[in-house]
Amino acid sequence: MICRDQAIVLKTQDFRETSKIAVFYSKKFGRISGLFKGIRTDPRKFASGLTFLSVNEIIFYKKRLSDMHLVSQCDLRKDFDYLRSDMLKFSIASFCAELVYSVMPSEDAHPEVYELLLNLLDSLDRAGSPRKLLYNFSLKILSLSGFKPHLESCVICASPIKGQAYFSNRFGGLLCQRCRYKDSESDDILTGTIATILFLQKSDWQQSLRLNISPSIERQLSEILFSFLNFHLERKFKSLKMLNELLDHKIKMC
Repeated sequence: MICRDQAIVLKTQDFRETSKIAVFYSKKFGRISGLFKGIRTDPRKFASGLTFLSVNEIIFYKKRLSDMHLVSQCDLRKDFDYLRSDMLKFSIASFCAELVYSVMPSEDAHPEVYELLLNLLDSLDRAGSPRKLLYNFSLKILSLSGFKPHLESCVICASPIKGQAYFSNRFGGLLCQRCRYKDSESDDILTGTIATILFLQKSDWQQSLRLNISPSIERQLSEILFSFLNFHLERKFKSLKMLNELLDHKIKMC
């Protein structure tokens, strides 16, 4: 079957001596892998250099019994050049691309995820403080993929949270004071942090960008988010070490 779609490049790798494999997140088909035959010996064969996180229009032959599809045409539609000159923005974009690759199954269409990634890339270009975009994107992708933390009530007894709450990676959400003993490693969480996470989860992209986050809440939000991801995804993100170093430096300067 011949298919056409808009797709964002998540990663590429060389294949044999002459070809490349690219992993895309596409609007209609979700995460897909495409084989570009001969692109390394004849780069002019395709009207795109497959730049990381570029938007392309692709035509490919979708195979029934394989998740590797043959790409016959790839035309560049948008390239985010600013990523090459800003290390923090590049690190945020790299981490978000890894996150999409990790939480979204192959060939499971979610147009909202494609739009979310596109919103991130467009917003990073003009963002004065890109850290909020990272938290906004991460919480939204977790919601869309079914991994989001439970914050509406106690994750064990389902009672409303009154007074001090605790965040448990083990149970994936909040614990009330009565249930905290079931996870001794759970941590105190500020009411403002809970409210911030819920707002970012439920609001659309533009509404989320208008939220002001205090430095104390941002520090806790960052700690909770990354520890939650590491615990539940059980994956080492290649871009996370540098990203954490850059974020720590920026937060200390606030």
